[in-house]
Amino acid sequence: MEELKDTSIHHTALKLTNDIKTMKIYESLYRTVQKLVCTPNVDKNDMRTTLEDAIRATGLEIEIRNILFHLIRSSVKSELKASIQPAETFRKSKPKKFNDPLSFLKRAGLQWDRRVRKSLNAMCTELKISITGQVRSSVDKEEMVLKWEELSNYAVDLSNYRPVYAPKDLLDVLLSLKGPSKIDGVDDDIPKWEFAHIPLPVKNFFELRVHFADLLRLEPFQDLTLQCQRVLNYKHTPLCQQTLRKGNTPPPYRGALWSYVLGSHVNTHHIDHWEKLKANVLNTDLIVDKLVFKDIQLTASNDDQYFVFEDVLYQVMLCFSRDSEISEMVQGEPGTSKMKQYEGPPSGVVPFHGICMFAAPFCYLYDSPVKLYFTFRAFYIRYCHRLTTISTHHQGIVSLCLLFEKLLQTHEPQLWSHFRELQIQPIRIVFKWLMRAFSGHLPPDQLLILWDLVLGFDSLEILSLFAIIVLSFRKESLMQVSSLESVESILADLSSIKVSPLIQLALSRD
Repeated sequence: MEELKDTSIHHTALKLTNDIKTMKIYESLYRTVQKLVCTPNVDKNDMRTTLEDAIRATGLEIEIRNILFHLIRSSVKSELKASIQPAETFRKSKPKKFNDPLSFLKRAGLQWDRRVRKSLNAMCTELKISITGQVRSSVDKEEMVLKWEELSNYAVDLSNYRPVYAPKDLLDVLLSLKGPSKIDGVDDDIPKWEFAHIPLPVKNFFELRVHFADLLRLEPFQDLTLQCQRVLNYKHTPLCQQTLRKGNTPPPYRGALWSYVLGSHVNTHHIDHWEKLKANVLNTDLIVDKLVFKDIQLTASNDDQYFVFEDVLYQVMLCFSRDSEISEMVQGEPGTSKMKQYEGPPSGVVPFHGICMFAAPFCYLYDSPVKLYFTFRAFYIRYCHRLTTISTHHQGIVSLCLLFEKLLQTHEPQLWSHFRELQIQPIRIVFKWLMRAFSGHLPPDQLLILWDLVLGFDSLEILSLFAIIVLSFRKESLMQVSSLESVESILADLSSIKVSPLIQLALSRD
């Protein structure tokens, strides 16, 4: 047993080492170590010990630990799991055939991706433009260069452009999913809900309470401020993540904490990458440029909390659409298409109605568009793309919908029965909250607290839980109305909602 354990650790170390060597930061790390070797602090007669001491003294050890943290937490994690199954590789017998109960969901993910891309291609055909774009005219390029810092003044005709899809379109597809006709162990007499036929495992309320238990450990704001200062001085990612779990992060420290947790600190190669993306925007005209302008004008520009950030949002979202690294980083996620029949933007992300609202809250954290961009990009890759793709991921939008409905039926049965009597599908009330992670619905200060918890607990499940909490908070009013329009009116304004107190109150109840 010990031999197997040692072998798996060895293979894991090799895998992580090889992955670090492929990273853009590797050359910088390597040069730093080379310089340390040449310092008087490193003794050639005791190279290992003295070099390790030097690495610790310069803070390089923490940087390497943070890199390993992000590697293990992200895409490498699933690969490592597969690599440490020693017995499987030596079995001679053929694997047993079995029917995958989630195959219909995986097919739906591919079909949704194909449908979105097909719609984009159809728009290009209709407007007689190339989806791969065209070189900007010298006049157009000059105007964009001059107005780069104030793109809200850049003239562009958007009359023939429309969002490729909206949250309602994705919800309609989810509600039409046809899964297994019968689920083993489920009593036919038990009332069904819209996602009951999908055999995805989701947490119950007790498991969520355990998972989010740190929220019940209240700390004075002054103590939390001192803790943030100490943690940021130490620069260790897991400690930064733990600090965000308190649900009351002092605003001056939030941007730095998020950068550590998402691994998005800007280095030289980030600046070079941003300049290349910017050059591509200035030189090439893509259809997604018009869709980005359209989306920002329809959403952020009309929002009292975000309209002042219109110019920087244009910069960020135009560069985002050109970033092919995004497509590479999300590749392999359940539900993402590997055989793309229809072309799309370089990023692989087809703009939809409201996509800029994923980026808008970051405008409150960073005064530099480069810092804003890379932290937003990391957040999108880790979380947001799961909210707009159909997948079997335990924190994908399907799982969040299923979690919401189970929690509502179990813990708010009166509301559940009320909605059913009115023939209102509860998920239709909250889906726009879930798909946009409440951005544009909660005030920015409260939204950032909610996203603190997403990052702190590395979990989107807080969105479903919070949706239930909001309905519970407005329960008395909801029970008195009898139409979907009235329900939506009651829930239209969330400006009075306070995230931390409501979640703590909900989790502390028996």
